[in-house]
Amino acid sequence: MHHLSRRWLMNKENVELTKRLRDFFQIYLPKQKCYSENTVTSYKYAFNLFFDFLNSRKGIGMTKITMDCFSGESVSEFMEWLSRERNNSASTCNQRLMALRSFAKYNGTKDFSQFSLYAEMKSIPAKKGRPKTVEFLSESALEILLKQPNAKKISEMRNQFFMILMYDTAARCQEMLDIRIKDICFNEKTPYLYLTGKGSKTRSVPMMDATYRHLLKYLEKFHPDYKKNTDEFLFYITTHGIRHQMSQDTVEVFMKRYGKTAKLICPDLPDKVHPHQLRHTRAIHLYRSGMPLSILSEFLGHCSEETTRIYAYADTEMKREAINKATADIAVPEEKPIWDETDEETFRKLAGLR
Repeated sequence: MHHLSRRWLMNKENVELTKRLRDFFQIYLPKQKCYSENTVTSYKYAFNLFFDFLNSRKGIGMTKITMDCFSGESVSEFMEWLSRERNNSASTCNQRLMALRSFAKYNGTKDFSQFSLYAEMKSIPAKKGRPKTVEFLSESALEILLKQPNAKKISEMRNQFFMILMYDTAARCQEMLDIRIKDICFNEKTPYLYLTGKGSKTRSVPMMDATYRHLLKYLEKFHPDYKKNTDEFLFYITTHGIRHQMSQDTVEVFMKRYGKTAKLICPDLPDKVHPHQLRHTRAIHLYRSGMPLSILSEFLGHCSEETTRIYAYADTEMKREAINKATADIAVPEEKPIWDETDEETFRKLAGLR
């Protein structure tokens, strides 16, 4: 710290904050909470935005920031700034709020006299936004899509099985690509596999009997010695005789191609078919079959049941559109209205934000 100016050394509260932030980002989040690198990066971005807000809207430079700046009033204003000035969605604003809350809670455990700031921040309500619509396929459209690959060709067989397994497990595309042979439990009665999702969280997902039969046929062609080489990726491409993990680009290309040919047969298919639609489709089908949101949330690997509610909304919206379509020709009388400083980069580096 010899390079710091005298003003920095005199502001003990600011120096203490940088130490606390550095420990938060370098020790607490990655080592104690075991958050992924992407999550930590997202948290850092939230803090950089907050400090930009304090500087531009409140005139508080980096060298003047203390824990008092994390008051409920300041954070509430920050949320409005994100929404109005940066046009961030409700979900994005809420993610920034969660990052700040997490630090306030951590700081409160280190200095109980500052725990009230966490209480203030926790009382700030999350922003409510219209849930995003999800694109999913009807059962007939899904059946047609899965029939597009020519399973007699070995690469097409791989592509078909990829889509079958992705639908059955409702996995994310990267979760599919990360599956290794050792992640599969070969049990004829209850076969299942392990998926590693966001934040390196692992969950077990069962396979339907038909999917398991497809798996065994696939292994016979692509992994005949699968019992010996269990560390190999389930899905791969071969270049110059060397196997490589299959990429998301490869999946997107063949699904886009199959989507175009399937749409010629089934006009109800979306104009563009992409991998995540299979996950959405499985989730919608399971929800309509009566699976409770709590179980569906666990099945999908969601951190919160609130995230899973998008499928309940999508199902309700589809029913509403059907009702509107059925009553479109009915004349409804129109209802009349009843009333017409300097050194900011150093601070960010010391705080672990760079």
